[in-house]
Amino acid sequence: MKKCSCNKKMKEFVGKTPDGIKYKYFRCNSCGEEILDMKQLHKVAEEYRIMKKYHAKLSKWGLSVGLRIPKDILKKHNLKPNKEVTIIDEEKGFRVIS
Repeated sequence: MKKCSCNKKMKEFVGKTPDGIKYKYFRCNSCGEEILDMKQLHKVAEEYRIMKKYHAKLSKWGLSVGLRIPKDILKKHNLKPNKEVTIIDEEKGFRVIS
């Protein structure tokens, strides 16, 4: 059991990120402060690294190059053939907005 900065006992809870990754955190019943310790934070970060890691293949299409998007990303964002997307050029890559 952890102690809060107000010197009260903290209870452990399980939360979920918007992407559905479960994590444990502590909340003080007295002042409401919530904390994650470094071990918990690293675990959530590792889950995100695994989840967000995709490899795509570039293919020549006429005078252009096409990007093959993995099936699970297509499904998650409801992308279908011939749907228009916006491509934003950025400093270290680009962003595709559907």
